[in-house]
Amino acid sequence: MTAPAARLRALHHGRTPGDPLVLPGPWDAVSARAFEEAGFPALATPSAGVSATLGYEDGGGTPPDEMFAAVARIVRSVGVPVSADIETGYGLPPAEIVERLLEAGAAGCNLEDSAPDRTGLEDARRQADRLAAVREAAGDALVINARVDTFLRGDRGPDEAIERGRLYAAAGADCVYPIFAPPRLLPELAAGIGCPLNALAVPDGPSPRELGELGATRVTFGGGLHTRAAAAVRDLARSLRTD
Repeated sequence: MTAPAARLRALHHGRTPGDPLVLPGPWDAVSARAFEEAGFPALATPSAGVSATLGYEDGGGTPPDEMFAAVARIVRSVGVPVSADIETGYGLPPAEIVERLLEAGAAGCNLEDSAPDRTGLEDARRQADRLAAVREAAGDALVINARVDTFLRGDRGPDEAIERGRLYAAAGADCVYPIFAPPRLLPELAAGIGCPLNALAVPDGPSPRELGELGATRVTFGGGLHTRAAAAVRDLARSLRTD
């Protein structure tokens, strides 16, 4: 059988506009199986949903042991490749990040360039060097999705996002993820960065198909799906209490 990373990487290529790779974000084994049963060929865990499920705040609040254990439970519950959102890497050195991801069975990872204290952005070249070290340690065993947080914490124009995206792609990232990039900028970002582009789908925003038509190769949902599921549970709880 083809290795999970090779399967996930192949899903990023040969896609046509309007047909992006859509990766739902499971937060536990039950949600992972539901997404697999619906026919999705791969999954991408959201740190926000997993953290909430474990009882922690997103943004580095989850102890790494618990995050990697949660990823491992999700991976072993399904037969499709799973990419893991590990935020800024929890302060772990690149070789240990790779070791722990592979031990968990992950096919890829999401690494963001926010500073560890969340007050700003990591230096772009320092982040590129870190991504290169992760790539060197992983070889082709992980699909690296390099998150660019300029629209979240830095300059909200396309120039810095493109500059960082190019650096990260040159360092070995398979895909670049300018989170919260305005959809109107996706064509410029895709052309400027020159590698598969991950876009975030949000409620009341463009559909995954529309994001693909704008230049996204891959579409994820952040913690949005978990938020909707949690809202449904709250509605259920209220109805039980009322009844």
